[in-house]
Amino acid sequence: MILSCNNISKSFNDKKILSDVSFNLNDQEKAAIVGINGAGKSTLFKIITNELPADNGDVIIPKDASVSYLSQHPDITSNRTIYEEMLDAKKDIIEMENSLRDIEIQMKHATDDKLQSLMNRYSALSHDFELKNGFAYKSEINGILYGLGFNDNDFSKNIQTLSGGEKTRVFLGKMLISSPELILLDEPTNHLDMNSIIWLENYLSSYKGALLIISHDRFFIDKVATKIIEIENSNSRVFTGNYTDYAKKKDALYKDQLKAYLNQQKEIKHQQEVIDKLKSFNREKSIKRAESREKMLDKIEVMDKPALINDKMKLSFETDITSGNDVLKVSNLSKSFNEKHLFSDINFEIHRGEKVAILGDNGTGKSTILKIINELIKPDSGNIEIGTNVYIGYYDQELKNLNEENTIFEEISNTSFEISGTKVRNILAAFLFTEDDVFKKISSLSGGEKARVSLIKLMLSKANFLILDEPTNHLDMASKEILEEALNDYEGTLLYVSHDRYFINKTASRILELTHKNVINYIGNFDYYLEKRDILTEKIINTDNISSNTEKNPSESLKSWEEMKEEKAKKKKQEKELKNTEERIGELEKKSSELTEKMSDPEYSHSASKLLEITKELDSINEELSELYEKWESLI
Repeated sequence: MILSCNNISKSFNDKKILSDVSFNLNDQEKAAIVGINGAGKSTLFKIITNELPADNGDVIIPKDASVSYLSQHPDITSNRTIYEEMLDAKKDIIEMENSLRDIEIQMKHATDDKLQSLMNRYSALSHDFELKNGFAYKSEINGILYGLGFNDNDFSKNIQTLSGGEKTRVFLGKMLISSPELILLDEPTNHLDMNSIIWLENYLSSYKGALLIISHDRFFIDKVATKIIEIENSNSRVFTGNYTDYAKKKDALYKDQLKAYLNQQKEIKHQQEVIDKLKSFNREKSIKRAESREKMLDKIEVMDKPALINDKMKLSFETDITSGNDVLKVSNLSKSFNEKHLFSDINFEIHRGEKVAILGDNGTGKSTILKIINELIKPDSGNIEIGTNVYIGYYDQELKNLNEENTIFEEISNTSFEISGTKVRNILAAFLFTEDDVFKKISSLSGGEKARVSLIKLMLSKANFLILDEPTNHLDMASKEILEEALNDYEGTLLYVSHDRYFINKTASRILELTHKNVINYIGNFDYYLEKRDILTEKIINTDNISSNTEKNPSESLKSWEEMKEEKAKKKKQEKELKNTEERIGELEKKSSELTEKMSDPEYSHSASKLLEITKELDSINEELSELYEKWESLI
């Protein structure tokens, strides 16, 4: 066991945050902590890492265990370059490598009486160096930096010149390369693009140490976690499996609790009716029987009605008018900002009832396309055609559609003059704004609260074409699930930009990927996109334009038979090359072990010339192994 949390409790200003939270984490186990915003997840992390004291309870971590913690906003100060910072995590390996080189030099000039001692040291150190994967540490560093979105030109950048997000990525990379036995990650995907997140998922899934994460990225949790620790109403509950398993078990648990509650309420009501009936007879015997039943009823431990957060916030998008079939047509759209060119000749169409997600790396222009459609910025060229009877409702990720000087009540009242003050109150209550909360100024709200206000305005707009820019950014998991359900029930048309892959998978019927300054079209959800993107991207990105008809049905988007044959041959060749590389690595590692053993053999250990010959051969083998490790990583 690498971590044990026992009866952890914590309060701030008499407000209970954590109460008797308990769970264990075994070696190599991967767990995620989930809960609504403010549930106490980050507080629990700070208690585990001794940044905060617990009011009660204890945290047990083995004394010799190595632990690394990545907070949401790590304080990183360093005058090193990115690559130097990564090398710092391999100090012990580098020191061993330098020691090996020093011993080699000493061996060339050593007398016979010292040579044996040097050889023994060299043999032992070489063995440790190999066990710690010393021959491949540079390849490891490069692979992790590439995976986290850095390129060769970034390696020499000074840490102090980086943005907060870039510094966080460097810190994450340094943690991974140091391979601690326990890693704690608080929102690790916040500063990563989609490709880097997918790389991190794969890396952590095969990581040999234990992992404890806090994340709102449900797709990420699904791929990485095998245990879910839920913090709800300050208490903890542990579920085995990933997030999807947890969601199913949580729903089943709620239904069982609700059934038990309703059955108890039914029994209480029945007993009360019997008591009332017995009392109505007004006879000594019946009154005594009634009193006896009352005593039994008083002894019953009455269950609280189980409450799901999803039941508290009510969201429903409705339309007043049905649009025409052709909702949106984008033709030859291009946009640049100064010298930064985003995209050229973008073409796609959207039809009534479709739910379309736009994907793409950061900076490719996804949000820009939505702003052009909403006439917030002008394109450099191209045309936007809005269909007949199409009424747009726009959700801006920056929430600029809210008047900061208004109260919540004023902001919603001004949205529609058709609703009374009482109805405004009821709507706000459905979105968890009650009593004096409704008179809070928009400027004083948190990001999540502003998001809820913006969703209310969108709901009241009765728009039949919703355009959403990162709608889940400020929402906790429960609110995301409510939004997903509302959008799946929505009878209008939907176009949105999102990095939330779980959300995309639940709501999208079509995906437009903005890549290489063009659009690739996929008919399906995120799972379908993952399945087909490697097949489609390589060839389609070379075409001038990709219209919304690129993939009227999945088979039309597949490569021709000749192209598939060519790709199959290429893949076969790569597999053969990978096999040959692995076999050669095996041969060299075996040869290296044999030579190291020879150095201890009296036949060689007493001959300086033979030892130098072996050392020279080992250097040659190690150099080739280093190249082969890099080649192997590029092939897998």
